[in-house]
Parts: sequence; C-alpha cells; structure tokens
Amino acid sequence: MKMVEPSRILLIDDDVELASLMEDFFTGHGYALKAAYDGPSGLHEALSGAYDLVLLDVMMPGYDGFEVLRRLREQSRMPVIMLTARTESQSRILGLEAGADDYLPKPFEPLELLARIHAVLRRMRPDEPARAIVLDISGVRLDPNARRVSHLGEDVEMTTVEYDILEALMRSAGRPVSRDELMQRLYQREATPFDRSIDVHISHLRKKFGSRASLIRTVRGSGYQFVIERTTVDH
Repeated sequence: MKMVEPSRILLIDDDVELASLMEDFFTGHGYALKAAYDGPSGLHEALSGAYDLVLLDVMMPGYDGFEVLRRLREQSRMPVIMLTARTESQSRILGLEAGADDYLPKPFEPLELLARIHAVLRRMRPDEPARAIVLDISGVRLDPNARRVSHLGEDVEMTTVEYDILEALMRSAGRPVSRDELMQRLYQREATPFDRSIDVHISHLRKKFGSRASLIRTVRGSGYQFVIERTTVDH
C-alpha cells in the first residue's frame, strides 16, 4: 500500500515559542510543519517548492508579512493564510488585497487554524470527474482540469480562492450566489457581518476582467451573480 505523505506547512513567524508549540501540534495531527523566523528566509523557503501551504505572520524582521506575500505572489500561487493581531482589522483586509487565501486573528485556537488549513487544502485537490467540464460563458473560459481561466482568449492569473469563487459563480451563471453559500463552499464556515473576505476577492476578480468587470454583478440582498451575455463578444 502506498503511504500518503503528510501535507507540508511552512510557518513564517518570529515567535520561536509559538513555532515550537505549533510544530508539536501539527505533527500530532499528521502534518509536517517547518518554521522560518524572518521575512527573507521565510520567502526563500516558500519559493523552494517544498510546501503545500504557508502560515504567514504580519509583524516580522526583515520583510513584514505583506512584503513576503507580495514577493511570493510574483512567482507562486501557493495558498497563504495570514496570521494577524486580533485588533488589526485593516491588516486582514490588506492581506486579502495582497493575495492571501484566508486570515486568522491571534490569539487563535489551534483546532480552528487546522480547520482553515483543511478548507484551503481541500480546494487544491483535484475535483471529481463529474465536475471536470470546461465552462465557457460570456467570453470567460474556465478549465477545472488545469484550474486555468482565460478571458477573451487571454490567460488570467488567479489565486486559488479567486479561481474557486469564479468557478462557483460560473457554475450558477445567471443565478445569484449568496455570501453564505460562498463562505461555506470556500471556508466551511458561516459569513459574519464583519467578514469582508468574499467582498475583497470579488473586487479582485472584477479588476482582472477590466472593462468587463460588470460580468460579476452584485445582487442586493442576494449575493453575487455571473452574468450570461446573450450577444457574441468580439475577441
């Protein structure tokens, strides 16, 4: 029987005591966790290709978390969960704007962090064959097999969470999808009035469609809708 290798987690955080505690916790739950204690060494590790997911603190020596994320996103779409101080609500928004997949305020419950990691990694696994149908709607083509998106024939780079939101909207094209539905699909948790993660990712998606940002419409009181255009768009 082939042994399944544990998921590999990189923690970039200058808190040595926290890193030691997390390493013990994750090892006990079947993960392999390694820590880096400053921004430059953490970025170097993250770009090595040896990890499945990064846990990234905001305040660190060298580069702060935002700078690490910015540089990482120039070369990689590896899933990133930001760790922020509980009072730093603006930091969470900035992290999402910079391309983070999710965030968790400190101090946190280890089991909640584990649940966030499960949700993010689950989205990275190949979908079942029944869902592997290429979608081509309103000039946007989404290929679940390659997790590739093109718009009017041009490839569009997306983070994992942006891709998954777009896929959810395109599979329900013409019908509003609620924030609650998106939160459950992406994060396996309920939306709260103060959680703007979905809204920030939607804003990113719209920017990537440029002058056709209106393909993703806000339906007041209902959520978001991918618009089905009835006319042919010239490429």
